[in-house]
Amino acid sequence: MQSIFYSAESRGSAHHGWLQSFYTFSFAGYFNPNRMGFGTLRVLNDDVIAPSSGFGTHGHQDMEIISVPISGELRHKDNMNNSYVVKGSEIQVMSAGTGVLHSEFNNSDSENAHFLQIWILPKVKGISPKYDQKNFSLKDNRNDWVTMISPDGSHGSLTINQDAFLKRGLFEKSSTVEYEISRKNHGLFLMNLSGQFFLKNHSGEESEILQSKDALGVWDTSKIELVFEEDSEVLAIEVPMY
Repeated sequence: MQSIFYSAESRGSAHHGWLQSFYTFSFAGYFNPNRMGFGTLRVLNDDVIAPSSGFGTHGHQDMEIISVPISGELRHKDNMNNSYVVKGSEIQVMSAGTGVLHSEFNNSDSENAHFLQIWILPKVKGISPKYDQKNFSLKDNRNDWVTMISPDGSHGSLTINQDAFLKRGLFEKSSTVEYEISRKNHGLFLMNLSGQFFLKNHSGEESEILQSKDALGVWDTSKIELVFEEDSEVLAIEVPMY
């Protein structure tokens, strides 16, 4: 098993008054040649938007864009006539394809909106743009992975234009859970949203302990086990490593 540890403190950051962002990978004014992505996972931004503020209308092309709410509500509008609020254990997926214009604003005038913005490189360029969102029950599936995104819509998940999976889960202290990587050329990126855990592979090797907002990328392994030392919430993104 090969791995890369991304401590929360090592992330890039930007503070714009209305927006506070932490960048796992190079983005905007933050550039680190050793942080250009993990396989086809190109962007993972941890964003907090002030009340009644947000990203005005702007465009994207040939990118799979995913929003994962942590707290608060995000108001989405685009040029495909979609206008929705994303919150709680929902997930928002947009295939930019040939081009899409959209805006994302905090839907509250009193509370911050906290969410993860994820960009994944597409499998095929130039497709027709599409938008989707769905609510997934995390609390009813404790100590197990909830598949939110997959290539084929398995387990009621949403699909994107890439052989990628996104899973999220709530895990109790002292529990363990396995993750079996679906394909040989895939890697797994894990972000600890809260709590504390570490990884073990089939040889018994253990990873660093992941605290809140730490992340770990692993590849050249078929299966790993997560061991939880506290109640934890974890985001798992499985992607081709090219």
